[in-house]
Amino acid sequence: MARYSFEANDTADGTLASGGLLADATTQRRCKIYDWMVGSEATPGDTALLWVIDRGTTGLGTSSAVTPSPLDLADAVSITDAGENFSANPTLGVRLISVPLNQRATFRWVAAPGSELVLPASANASLLTRTPTSTAIAISSTTFYNEE
Repeated sequence: MARYSFEANDTADGTLASGGLLADATTQRRCKIYDWMVGSEATPGDTALLWVIDRGTTGLGTSSAVTPSPLDLADAVSITDAGENFSANPTLGVRLISVPLNQRATFRWVAAPGSELVLPASANASLLTRTPTSTAIAISSTTFYNEE
């Protein structure tokens, strides 16, 4: 089972996703997020952030492509697509994680075995990192996932 990571950087705006994974349109592969880190590299402030992972039902929306990195260089290139810096969201579905956090804090979520967030191998399925209650500050997230 190959494992990958990708970093998404953006300026939080309260509505648009900052990063996301998408089942490839032609060669879908099921993937599972098992580790997720979020924070802000901006000058420390007391801004409240709400970090969430939502399901998307119409792809990745409009975003800049990011190339996921294999954690083991012997693994093949990731089939799953990744994006950052969204200018339009896809249709949002169910919220899977919600973490209120101060801007000064960095947060790491690690799935208990068998409790990973699953991206099904179906066209237009996506998982999106968002900050729906934030103000315009620099944010970043790193997502670790495997493909099956």
